[in-house]
Order: sequence, then structure tokens, then C-alpha cells
Amino acid sequence: MGTRRRIAAALATSALGAVAFAAPALAATAPPDGSNNYAFRTLDNSKDPTFNQLLGINNNGLISGYFGAGTKGHPNKGYLLHQPYGSQQSYINENFPHSEQTQVTGLNDNGVTVGFWVDENGNNNGFYAINHKRFTTANAPGSGEAKPRVDQLLGVNDSGIAVGFYNDTKGNAHGYTYNIARHRFGSVKVPGATSVTATAINNLNDIAGFETNSGNTVSFLRESNGKLITLSFPGASATQAFGVNDGDEVVGAYMVGTGNNAQTFGFAWTPGFGFQTVNDPNGVGATTINGVNDRGQLVGFYTGGDGNVHGLLATP
Repeated sequence: MGTRRRIAAALATSALGAVAFAAPALAATAPPDGSNNYAFRTLDNSKDPTFNQLLGINNNGLISGYFGAGTKGHPNKGYLLHQPYGSQQSYINENFPHSEQTQVTGLNDNGVTVGFWVDENGNNNGFYAINHKRFTTANAPGSGEAKPRVDQLLGVNDSGIAVGFYNDTKGNAHGYTYNIARHRFGSVKVPGATSVTATAINNLNDIAGFETNSGNTVSFLRESNGKLITLSFPGASATQAFGVNDGDEVVGAYMVGTGNNAQTFGFAWTPGFGFQTVNDPNGVGATTINGVNDRGQLVGFYTGGDGNVHGLLATP
């Protein structure tokens, strides 16, 4: 039910720039830092320990992600990881057949995974898989107009309703839903937004994501009754939501500063409590939180002092 840092780009694969790990320079009324409320664990697939991103976690503790930075000789390769205990780690390769690259971005509790695969022409194509065997491409109408195509499925709930986005010819994102059983697409719109990325959906059909409005990037939680909640971390230059659970806990990342001076921090937001910062203590660069399950376990990634990107699991 979670997702990753999937910004609307042909392939979001580059590591965030290394910066000194420090508390964000926000106002005195900034939300609390809740990092100490979690036990963090680094989880990297040994096939490429230099680049791993964990993108979603379900209520059975199954984690979706990928390794490989997407550079020459290091393509994205998707996998699932059974939540490890002790030193045990069980990785299952999951890649769209004959794809150049694959990212597994989200999963539910019923054996359905979603993501996107890249063909030899650099086109991004959304897909879903059932029990790691039946792979099907699912591209939204209109996504083929942009060259190359950018279409990604990012999250899925237990009813088989997936969410994602595609880019138009101007590079603006259009959020959508996809009913896997009925093969039906729907729109996810935010009034006044020029770009909308739907990143996660829970079993209440509440949808999380982020949008651009008058040049500002903020997050949203659109409840199934149509109520729209705007989420903007106080003092941040941008806020991007990537995951949501059935308690409407929303997770993602917020940015402080711009350009080369930008810093990125993970966050969790809950109704009635609001925002808190969540950062992996091993990260000397950026922390991004991508997914959350109903037990409040978080997955994501951070940049280490050596510039490598590591998957993280945070347990309350």
C-alpha cells in the first residue's frame, strides 16, 4: 500500500545529493522529530548493495522494492522481501518479462503487486502481477502521447484498486485509478492543480499523493467521500506523500531549501496529531519514507556517507 519517491520523470533513479545530517531549519513551531520512536534496520539486496529502495510494505510484513541505480550496468531490478528476523533475508526476484528495468512499487495483502517496467525504447509502462506470475501491462488512456511514455502504477489496495500517474506532452502528471478486475480507469483530480501524482490507496479507498499548484508542491489525502485534505509540512519548500495505511497515516518526504542547498527528510502524518519528522540515524544525506502498513511499520531509503542508497525498515 506504500510507494516510493516516484517523482514524475521518465525514470526516477538517481540518488539524492549528499548533505550533512542535521535537524531541518524550520520555524520554532515545527512539528516534533519522532525518529527516536522507531527501531531502524538497513536492508540491502546483496546483488547491488550500492543502491536499494524499499517502496511498500503490507500487513504480512512483505516488502516491495528494487536494486540498481538505473545507470549503465546497474539496471533497476524489482524484488520482494519477506520481513527478516535475525540474519534471515529472503528475496524474491520480480521483474516484468523481457523488460530492460523493473520497479515493484506497491503491494496488497492478497498477492497483487504493482509497479512499472521500462522497454528498450525507454518507455515507462505500468503493470500489475498476481502471485508473482501473471504480469499484465496497464497504461492509462492518453499516456502514449508523450515520447517516451511515462506511466507508473504506484499503489494497490486489497480490493484490487490501483493508483498511479502518467505524464502528458508538457511533462505534467495526471493521477488515475485502475480497477484490476474490471480493467477500468478513473481520474484523480485536485482543483486548481496543474500536476497530480496519485501514489497510494488504502482499503477505505482514500488516496494519497502530491500536486503542484501555482508552482508549489504539496501533498493531499482524498477521502473516499470526496473530502480533500491538503498536507504541507510547515516551513518546507515541497511536501510529497508516498504511502497511506487504513488509519489514514500518511508518509513521505519534505524538502527544505532548493537546488544544491536542498535537504530531504522523511515524515509521518496522522489525523488529530499532524506531522512528525522520521529520519534514519545512519543517513548522512536524505531520508525518504515510502510505505506504511497498519502496524505503523515504515519502509523507504536513505543516502549513506559513502553516497550509496540503502533500504530502510523502521518499526515503532
